[in-house]
Amino acid sequence: MSFATVAALTFVVVLVLMLGIYALVIVLPERRSHGDLQRRMKPEKATKKKSVLMPQEGDGRTEETSKVSVVTAVITFLARPARQLLERAGMRLPVPVFLLLIVWASGMGVILLWLGTGRLSIATVLGPWTGAIPWLWVRMKADKRLWKFEEQFPEAVDLVSRALRAGHALPTAIGMVAGEVPEPVGGEFKKLYDQQNFGMGMNDALRAFGARVPVLDARFFVTAVLTQREAGGNLAGVLDNLASVVRERFKIKRQVRVISAHGRMTAMILSGLPPVLAFLTTMMAPDQMGMMIEHWLGIRMIIAAIVLQVVGMLIMRKIVNVEI
Repeated sequence: MSFATVAALTFVVVLVLMLGIYALVIVLPERRSHGDLQRRMKPEKATKKKSVLMPQEGDGRTEETSKVSVVTAVITFLARPARQLLERAGMRLPVPVFLLLIVWASGMGVILLWLGTGRLSIATVLGPWTGAIPWLWVRMKADKRLWKFEEQFPEAVDLVSRALRAGHALPTAIGMVAGEVPEPVGGEFKKLYDQQNFGMGMNDALRAFGARVPVLDARFFVTAVLTQREAGGNLAGVLDNLASVVRERFKIKRQVRVISAHGRMTAMILSGLPPVLAFLTTMMAPDQMGMMIEHWLGIRMIIAAIVLQVVGMLIMRKIVNVEI
């Protein structure tokens, strides 16, 4: 097979994948919502003939609607973790674009391995793993953003406490934090302020804030405010104590992070060494890796190696990550 044929075939495959995901994620849900909107805007047609909205027996509309509903439900289930990860990372990247980026990275991995080794079996097995690169990149940005949130959060709690002592209401204090504290704390408090300002109850907005920010200190803040709103008490004093506790916790977390830096670096090297060696072996000696993939014993060895690698990564993560 010539290089031009391989390039043309690869282009067609990647293009079809991207267009298919775009149609499933965007086009089908938009058409369905547009059809619902049209039916709501013209209710007089629904009262004339019941058969217009209720398909008769033997009509294929019911099957099409059920298929679209199943596809939409599956896509929504797959897109929910991606949406939560993008929100935690503070990125305005649309979820369909993020999913297409993962598919594109997987396709490029397959293409590069196919062109580099000349073996489609190797490219099919190892290439799709490159799709994890965008996910890991966004995950790293989310972890950095949450770490910065923990660092800024005590100042935000202090500002809410001082505003309450000055006579401001709780929504006004939250709005002050949204306007004066930089990202990411300011952005999260702005969402909280906008939600309660546009009609959501304060308790529901606080619970949504605690669910949106996976930080233990934020949940402490939500619990303290909800408890005070139900049972009463001096909220400013409670927030002062909470700010001091959060600040001490963050100091301890910094110390633990410094002490465990060597272990985390060792875990990263040990976790990344087998995939890197497998990739280098594939590029330098594709025949040897081809024997591993094409023979049944080699396939079992690869599966066992992947399982042991995942178990080792989970154990090292449990040892290195010390919860405070």
